[in-house]
Amino acid sequence: MAVERTAVNPWTWSVALGYNQGEIVSGHSRTLYCAGQTAMSGDGEPRHDGDLGAQLALSLDNLEAVLGGAGMSLANLVRLTVYTTDVDVLFRHYGVLAGRLAAVGVAPATTMLGVTRLAIPSLMVELEGTAVA
Repeated sequence: MAVERTAVNPWTWSVALGYNQGEIVSGHSRTLYCAGQTAMSGDGEPRHDGDLGAQLALSLDNLEAVLGGAGMSLANLVRLTVYTTDVDVLFRHYGVLAGRLAAVGVAPATTMLGVTRLAIPSLMVELEGTAVA
């Protein structure tokens, strides 16, 4: 059965920012709940200390790797939570995230949260996603 996604946007301003207020997913057969992905190397070492833009790009790469391991891609994301230690700096680099999602034609329901710190103090951003296929 094919997955059908229907955007729910009582207001249109969020679409211009690259996300939907909600998404109805029907006909799905598999759901993947991804743990938070950060700027960690394949050896489990934090990377790009002090560079939120580079951390965001590597966090997206790592999220894509988890999705790929399940036979999915960013195109399957229906929910994304972004945790950051600096919302203002993240907004300066938000195009990295929005651009990669737009390139695959999705605008998952997204929440961004400013937090005091992440599990590893040098990390500045963490992405947590839910995908369906």
